[in-house]
Amino acid sequence: MGQPVRDYLLTLCVTAAVTYLLTGPVRKFAIAVGAMPAIRARDVHREPTPRLGGIAMFGGLCAGLIVADHLFNLNGVFELSNEPRALLSGAALIWLIGVLDDKFEIDALIKLGGQMIAAAVMVIQGLTILWLPIPGVGTVALTQWQGTLLTVALVVITINAVNFVDGLDGLAAGMVCIASAAFFLYTYRLWYGYGIEAAAPATLFAAILMGMCLGFLPHNMHPARIFMGDSGSMLIGLVLAAGAISVTGQVDPDAMKLFEGSERQATHAMLPVFIPLLLPLTIIAIPAADLVLAIVRRTWNGQSPFAADRGHLHHRLLEIGHSHSRSVLIMYFWSALIAFGAVGYSVHSASLWIVLVIVGLSAVGLILLLMPRFTPRAPHWAEAFVPPRYRRRSRADHEESPDAADVTVRGQQDSDGSDMASPVPERAPVSVGVSGVNGATAIGPRSRFTNRDRADSPR
Repeated sequence: MGQPVRDYLLTLCVTAAVTYLLTGPVRKFAIAVGAMPAIRARDVHREPTPRLGGIAMFGGLCAGLIVADHLFNLNGVFELSNEPRALLSGAALIWLIGVLDDKFEIDALIKLGGQMIAAAVMVIQGLTILWLPIPGVGTVALTQWQGTLLTVALVVITINAVNFVDGLDGLAAGMVCIASAAFFLYTYRLWYGYGIEAAAPATLFAAILMGMCLGFLPHNMHPARIFMGDSGSMLIGLVLAAGAISVTGQVDPDAMKLFEGSERQATHAMLPVFIPLLLPLTIIAIPAADLVLAIVRRTWNGQSPFAADRGHLHHRLLEIGHSHSRSVLIMYFWSALIAFGAVGYSVHSASLWIVLVIVGLSAVGLILLLMPRFTPRAPHWAEAFVPPRYRRRSRADHEESPDAADVTVRGQQDSDGSDMASPVPERAPVSVGVSGVNGATAIGPRSRFTNRDRADSPR
């Protein structure tokens, strides 16, 4: 097989295009069937927004697999491995459970059982962890039950980690896209760089997952016109876990042939390379940390671990003063730093500059966290490429801007009773739900709440 970069790019683009084009009709379908739950106390949006975005993402997944099956450099993945079919089977099951939850709000324990069944379906078809390379010990073969339990646990943890972080517009899709991009670079290096065919399915899964997230993000960025719902968050969580399972425990350390000596010495020397494999949760470290903190917090307060609250990391960022967009960007930053930092360290573990770069970027991230009111200003040459709030306003701009007290409104009368013309033109009425209008929602124009009390929030 030749170098399949173009095939991966084509698969990614087709997946993204299908997801993007399906999201609009899916939004109309969600409105028609009433998949628009009322505002809850933990929500940050202020009006009902349709869900079921996972339908479009599942369509993109199917399209990506079909296209890859017909490409010369990628069809070998389907011929030599049953993992793509195992992924599709588990994804279809978890997607169906998510669709039912988006419409009917099923019980959390039922969803947990469905997640375990979906993982078991993938295990039955061969998508499972066979062995683990342990430093100082070597490659440890797992029994069937051990591999099954470890696989199911990894799938359930990853799905719920992604589901828990899905609380702000564009947050889950963007973070998973960043994680899958880092994971793609690593698995592609294993496959094409070292000729390890066992890494080929995971590379394909990462490319398709990037396409699913990129196709959905334009519809989901703030202000979101549709949410992915559990049908989308659980789906992308399962695909991300499937990629980690596909490559974890199926790559033999001796196959890379970078070190001579015993298997134990090779495994110990290859520890940096296996960091993203042995610890796939480093790719989703932020959602995983949010998941652990949520379980500890709720259990400490005497609540169920599945009880919803407003204590997630993104809620905390909003509480300390960060805006919605900045909170999402900060989460993006930390996800990219951890994911790409782990991959970079696995490639050049002896390079001191990688550690220094990670430390420096961590300091920048801490400064951003502690300065919620700071608004950076772009240089003059870059003002045309940034939003207006980041542009520098000159003194002439301030002098030319009219004083609000001097602006008259049409229909207002002077002392003589004559109408005074307003210099501000009247705005044309905005149609309800018009696409592309800032603030338009599924049921009407965006409400102008001054606080969250109007949104049935306890705050």
